[in-house]
Amino acid sequence: MGLRSFLSSARRLLRLATKPGRSELWLSIKICFLGIALIGVIGFVIKLISTALQGTY
Repeated sequence: MGLRSFLSSARRLLRLATKPGRSELWLSIKICFLGIALIGVIGFVIKLISTALQGTY
C-alpha cells in the first residue's frame, strides 16, 4: 500500500467518522468497566486458588 492510497483511505475514514452520542458513549464506558471488573475478578479467583493450594503443602 502506497503513501498516497493510505492518505486517501485515511481521509475517507475521517469523513465518515462521527462523534458518539451520549448513549453510545455511556454504553462504551459501561462495557469497559465491566471488562475491567471481570479481569479483576478472574485475577482474584486465581490468587485465591493459588493461596489455598500453597496452604495445603
